[in-house]
Amino acid sequence: MIDNYKDWHEQLSYALLGHRTTARTSTGATLYLLVYVTNAVIPIEVEIPSLQIIQEIELDDAEWIHKRYEQLALIDEKRMIAVCHGQLYQQSMARAFNKYVRARVFQIGQLVLKRIFPNQEEYKGKFAPNWQGPYMVRKVLSGGAIVLAEIDGQEWPKAINSDAIKRYYV
Repeated sequence: MIDNYKDWHEQLSYALLGHRTTARTSTGATLYLLVYVTNAVIPIEVEIPSLQIIQEIELDDAEWIHKRYEQLALIDEKRMIAVCHGQLYQQSMARAFNKYVRARVFQIGQLVLKRIFPNQEEYKGKFAPNWQGPYMVRKVLSGGAIVLAEIDGQEWPKAINSDAIKRYYV
């Protein structure tokens, strides 16, 4: 399609037309339809009329204005359908993701290791250990937050996400 990398700006309009007239999986509609409330007409349809073009040509001005006004009145409904479709799409993606995720369940008194992240003071470089501990689970909070304590009983001031800890096996 492109013979030379320097003429990308000449092909940009074709790429944008393709992007704007392709139906999105998340909304079930094209970007062009959501903005202009009508389907896009490709340039070849002007030369060789399609059914949509023939119907619009045969309308007189008053009928065309009335039909266009009806389409504009339905724009909110089309956008709400796209929003509902997007929410259903997000729910199905979450279901597919959650199907393979195992929840980490920790009990009070369990021994765990805490991950050392690169932005923490304890981080010593890429050749140092990635985990520190063991620590004891002091409280299990909602949403996967866990309060840890040192083995001697000193409680940490901040809760830690359960994704950043793993069970310690003696």
